[in-house]
Amino acid sequence: MSTVEANKQTLGFQTEVKHLLHLMIHSLYSNKEIFLRELISNGSDAADKLRFEALANDSLYEGDAELKIRVDFDEKAKTITVTDNGIGMTREEVQDHIGTIAKSGTKAFFEKLTGDQAKDSELIGQFGVGFYSSFIVADKVTLTTRKAGAPHDQGVRWESDGLGEYTIASVEKADRGTEIVLHLKDGEDEFLSEWKLRSIIKKYSDHINLPIIMSKEVPAEKDDDGNETAPARVEDDTVNSASALWTKSKDDISEEQYNEFYKHVAHDFQDPLVHVHSKVEGTNEYSLLLFVPGRAPFDLWDRDAKHGVKLYIKKVFITDDPEQLMPRYLRFVRGVIDADSLPLNVSREILQQSKQISNIKAGAVKKVLGLLEDLAENDAEKYQNFWEMFGNVIKEGPIEDHKNKDRVAGLLRFSSTHTNDKTQNVSLADYVSRMKEGQEKIYYITADSFAAAKSSPHLEVFRKKGIEVLLLTDRIDEWLVSSLTEFDGKHMQSIAKGELDLDKFDSEEEKKHQEEVSKDFEAVVKQIQEVLDDKVSEVKISHRLTDSPACLVTGAYDMSLHMERIMKEAGQSGGMFGMGGNSKPIFEINPDHAIVQALKNEQDDARFADISHILFDQAILSEGGQLDDPAAFVHKLNGLLQNLLK
Repeated sequence: MSTVEANKQTLGFQTEVKHLLHLMIHSLYSNKEIFLRELISNGSDAADKLRFEALANDSLYEGDAELKIRVDFDEKAKTITVTDNGIGMTREEVQDHIGTIAKSGTKAFFEKLTGDQAKDSELIGQFGVGFYSSFIVADKVTLTTRKAGAPHDQGVRWESDGLGEYTIASVEKADRGTEIVLHLKDGEDEFLSEWKLRSIIKKYSDHINLPIIMSKEVPAEKDDDGNETAPARVEDDTVNSASALWTKSKDDISEEQYNEFYKHVAHDFQDPLVHVHSKVEGTNEYSLLLFVPGRAPFDLWDRDAKHGVKLYIKKVFITDDPEQLMPRYLRFVRGVIDADSLPLNVSREILQQSKQISNIKAGAVKKVLGLLEDLAENDAEKYQNFWEMFGNVIKEGPIEDHKNKDRVAGLLRFSSTHTNDKTQNVSLADYVSRMKEGQEKIYYITADSFAAAKSSPHLEVFRKKGIEVLLLTDRIDEWLVSSLTEFDGKHMQSIAKGELDLDKFDSEEEKKHQEEVSKDFEAVVKQIQEVLDDKVSEVKISHRLTDSPACLVTGAYDMSLHMERIMKEAGQSGGMFGMGGNSKPIFEINPDHAIVQALKNEQDDARFADISHILFDQAILSEGGQLDDPAAFVHKLNGLLQNLLK
């Protein structure tokens, strides 16, 4: 390979890269050896990509189809070299992947940094640093690469000390693939050892599905008389087992091997939470090894993230397009699926229309749901940890996956009035098991926060009658309940919409009282309706309030007030709360409240109107809404207070 460089540029790292490199160097000191695992994993990914591209263009192999990774060291030069003959990179790809961090979640990553080295080390592992881990042990890194199929003069050399700048130049490179040379820092000589490097490879990368080669010294052979029959020599030796882990029997795989494979496939530093390993036989034969991460990745909410479950066909990598193999609500799942019966020359377009792939995806989803069901049933504490990390994602399930709606519903967890704890640990099955005799519905309320839900006036009659209510406070909940309308034959009912149908729980005395106050307050209801006619669709006597004077209710088939606020914040028009739409709420008054009773005897029409407006505005505030004219509300309230002080 020529050392002549052309088109050489000196460029600066992104600010985020500088920060990340500094953190790695100072935070991952206790786990330095992971640099080799990361570089080998990258080489493995490069080989997988070449295998796939070569299915359509065999010339990309350039006459060398034996894919491998090589690890060498030089004690005198104090270097470690990791070489792969995978897909390689163009100059543009080197700049995109090495000079920058093109990852969503970067901002969130830095916002979570604490300054505590141990905690920040965990965050770095959660973020995934790959190539940059080289600088944990090296004070200079030289990367030379050429894209498979590109001319020899289109090689690229990238070099940096990891402090602020890097150089990039065009070079001659005879072989495709990537060579990374680490120039070790002073004090890192422990890695200039054949035994040390071999032990790291066996520990972290034994499962890699292509040979990892190191040179091995073979001593001279001698006969019984001590005469040399063959000279000492150096030969290549495969360090790892070089067999796909998922093809082995579960009995032959240790927990440590599963964990290390997960770290490789997920580019994570921490152990997974749980895994499922299965071989499915029949019309569609395939093996799967799937993991639930121990921590939520930073790109969990990135809809364009392209890593998740990898599809192999007969151990040949095909794609890691996540939506091919796992629905969006299970996008946190990592692992591999290896199909036996699909043709090796299958294209991504054919995959999208393949009935076999659809069946494999359906089977894989069932395996993951079964894994989560087992976790929920047998390890409540671990499932609670899972829920806190991925609960909001799982809530997308009933919206997205109609076939598995009931199974996903069984995995959901909520807060409720039964525990009065904001922790979401109440399942729908728990709720149903505690339903009162004669109760036919699962009651819930949506709100912006746990505090707002817990203090909602809509809960008053439910507390009085001892009926549990689910407290839904995540934004996704509004979309969830629009799709999940029942569970176990029980209808889901918002306590802030429509009629409550709680008559069966009323005593005869309560029913008689309701009839009396309805007649007694007919005139009050009519007058309030006239005052608030432009703001409400109807004024009614409330059967859901015990302590509050009034509340707002929407029709059974109307958008909830909470949903309207969410839509408004998203820039959507319609509804109330100043959004200019036609939807008007129902205004319910509590005839047993002193303020409403005072209205019955109020002779001053202007004062009656002011009190009615104040009650309406208070009801909006109790729903978490904002007033159209806060100053007018304060003016009316101050006027009433002044009259009281006279």
